[in-house]
Amino acid sequence: MIPAAFRDTAEAAADAAGAVIRPLFRSQLLVEAKGDASPVTEADKAAERTIRALIADRHPDHGVIGEEYGETNPGADWVWVLDPIDGTRAFVTGRPLFGTLIGLLHKGVPVLGVIDQPATRERWIGLSGQPAEFRSEFGGTPRCRPCATLAEAELSCTSPDMFDAETAPRFAAAKDAARRTTWGGDCYAYGLLALGLVDAVVDATMKPWDWAALVPVIEGAGGRCTDWAGRPLRLDSDGTVLAVGDRALLPEISRLLAG
Repeated sequence: MIPAAFRDTAEAAADAAGAVIRPLFRSQLLVEAKGDASPVTEADKAAERTIRALIADRHPDHGVIGEEYGETNPGADWVWVLDPIDGTRAFVTGRPLFGTLIGLLHKGVPVLGVIDQPATRERWIGLSGQPAEFRSEFGGTPRCRPCATLAEAELSCTSPDMFDAETAPRFAAAKDAARRTTWGGDCYAYGLLALGLVDAVVDATMKPWDWAALVPVIEGAGGRCTDWAGRPLRLDSDGTVLAVGDRALLPEISRLLAG
């Protein structure tokens, strides 16, 4: 059982990050270039600093891994994994398809996740072994829909640019077998999968802060979130991520992605 205080911390962290991010959305931002050429803004940095301060105050013995400021307290059993703005390119171009990701690992296993959309004020919450929750003025129930074959599936991917010479043909095989493929959305696409609006999401080059919060949400909505081979996601995973709403879909799509 995950202590209730940990969920309270995750939600308080999402609230605090949203209060930092919302005033900067669609404003003039100082955008820097990171080593991987992805845009990073003061919103990313300020939101992560805010979340880290809150965690340090409430759980000083916990570890933290964040996209902007690296790792603290390595070796801790409980480790928070943070992406203050997942989908920074959407954020800096004014599209509300970004989100704040707050995950918690226990001995390397994702056990708690929050996907928070500060602009639309939508929030998905997942805790290991419990049904996922969703809060939004638009309504919706976090429950993945049946879709047993890829030929019937709505497939989503963040961007074709994330594939290299080795992964591109494997993704193409899954794309060609799917009913339809849509692009973009970053973490928001995984939230839509949890709502039964998308059937599968396939991404690559994903870091722990990109997926740690997603696993408890997807699995709490009845789906599965693994690497392309169908293995559980861990800190040493290979960067591939496959999420399916219907678990019966996993073997077919995983076989295609295996090449």
